Amino acid sequence: MAHHIHRVTGDIYRSTDPVPEDIPKVWGYDFNQGVDHQALLQSFLNTGFQATNFGLAIQEINNMIERRQQPVKVGNGSDDEDPSTCPCLQSCTIFFGYTSNLISSGIRDSIRYLAEHRMVDVLVTTAGGIEEDLIKCLGPVYIGDFTLPGKDLYKKGLNRIGNILMPDENYAKFDEWMMLILKQMLVEQNTQGVHWTPSKMIHRLGKEINNPKSVYYWAYKNNIPVFSPALTDGAIGDMLYLFSAENPGLILDINEDISKLNNMAVAANSTGIIILGGGVAKHHICNANSWRDGADYAVYVTTTQEFDGCDSGARPDEAVSWGKITAAAKPVKVHGDATIIFPLLVAETFAVHAEPTSGKKK
Repeated sequence: MAHHIHRVTGDIYRSTDPVPEDIPKVWGYDFNQGVDHQALLQSFLNTGFQATNFGLAIQEINNMIERRQQPVKVGNGSDDEDPSTCPCLQSCTIFFGYTSNLISSGIRDSIRYLAEHRMVDVLVTTAGGIEEDLIKCLGPVYIGDFTLPGKDLYKKGLNRIGNILMPDENYAKFDEWMMLILKQMLVEQNTQGVHWTPSKMIHRLGKEINNPKSVYYWAYKNNIPVFSPALTDGAIGDMLYLFSAENPGLILDINEDISKLNNMAVAANSTGIIILGGGVAKHHICNANSWRDGADYAVYVTTTQEFDGCDSGARPDEAVSWGKITAAAKPVKVHGDATIIFPLLVAETFAVHAEPTSGKKK
């Protein structure tokens, strides 16, 4: 026996309030217009989900760049260094942090581009984020596979970083290169009173590598400070361990570096933060910005979630609660793999501003 349902439209559907005219409508890229990669990326803003967050990140980074190009206000009395003469301070000081795996990957070249053209003002990374850039200047790194068995790779002298393979012989080359530099550093400490810090050591390593493919070569050339508070947590730590066993006494002062980093944040007219991944690099930048009541602009790119309370996955709003990002800011977190997202972000931000930020033509 058939059942007849009597529909009363008013009882089923709710009335809809008028949607404000300024609310964007959802639409995606139409491939009928051909393949235009820039138009495709620009369509992400209206696509929804993480594509929209990507589009918002483009806007946020471009806001940093535009603010950075404004005249610097001198004499805020926050630092001994005059922002008009210090090369690392701009109208918007951009702090850029990233994890070591990105230097292991081809994202190193995107980061090198930013350092080469002095598009960012402060770099913060981990030990691996320093040494693997330098190691790549001494020996190649290869594409492998995530499923290659560790026991087989170990026998072959290959170290796996995800689906990237680092030959162990590269570390032997790094060892030989580093020991000569460490010996000279110890001599300079003992005879000239040089007070070494991680950032000074990285500056020296960038000078000594003398290779335009290196991020830290360009950081040295452009006087971009690089902070790595956990510099001993990797091959550089291994080198220091081996060196100090026969040549004790070399000192790296992290206290001077934290003062330098925090003073840069305090002295800035405004600040922007771009952070790929989490961990030490992320928190070191965010904490420095808490000393100036928060960054004015912020973009996170990470695959990490916030459910476990770890700072690595925390949303920007958590940083607002600590005063690490200002309450008036419009920060963006893009959930995704930086190896895909970051080159596309650079393409729509720093690269299109290349002429005003680096003095080179587009």
